Amino acid sequence: MNTHFQRDNLKLAVHDRGSGMPVVLQHGLCGDAAQPAEIFPFELPARCLTLECRGHGGSDAGDTGLLSIATFTDDLAAWLDSLALGPVVFGGISMGAAIALRLAVARPDLVRALVLARPAWVAEAAPANMEPNAFVGTLLARHDAEEARALFEASDTARDLAANAPDNLASLRGFFTREPKAVTAALLARISADGPGVSRADIAALGVPTLVVGTQVDAIHPLAHAETLAALIPGARLARITPKALDKPRYVQDFRAALAQFLSEISA
Repeated sequence: MNTHFQRDNLKLAVHDRGSGMPVVLQHGLCGDAAQPAEIFPFELPARCLTLECRGHGGSDAGDTGLLSIATFTDDLAAWLDSLALGPVVFGGISMGAAIALRLAVARPDLVRALVLARPAWVAEAAPANMEPNAFVGTLLARHDAEEARALFEASDTARDLAANAPDNLASLRGFFTREPKAVTAALLARISADGPGVSRADIAALGVPTLVVGTQVDAIHPLAHAETLAALIPGARLARITPKALDKPRYVQDFRAALAQFLSEISA
């Protein structure tokens, strides 16, 4: 079922699939609801909900100067409050993990368990691993899409990713055809320079069951970030799964299995 949530005169797309325990899973930067749906274990009595962030999927972008992890988190909190759904299992992939972390700290009443998948941040803003996204955002802001793509392909960044993180390279290449171009450029620049807005002490004080999912062969989502978060959060479980760059079907299978096990345990 697809609906909309109205906030700040914007229509934000809601995707709601399955039935049972509500699980809110958020997509990554420049992604959409298809990303969490791909790895969700729908064989469980569980409900996968995603509110597509401003400028993503079917959601309006509004003022691009307001695009931030804090804004996305506030939108999600307002949506959950409107549904009276909390506390729920809340998680996300990449940017979605940063949103989940911020929500768990800022609104613990809404979160009963956490899923932090392929995190691109720990606590600090503008981590070095986000530089490729920022670079693409700068190119798109300064050049037409075709020229921006050519400049990117000739860069050391593209060569390094081709050798060491081909899945990241494929994602970045997709940004050059993503529309609207101005929103894509703003998202890549602003979110790459952003962070979850929490401290490591905040993270260490979390008291909810947590699954952290990480992979190797991923320059934008370093396994070290997943390991750090799992070590910081008391009792967190770290699932190291097959890298998407090496075997995407196995990555999806491993992800679903890890998530299914976690959801089954916390609902028992």
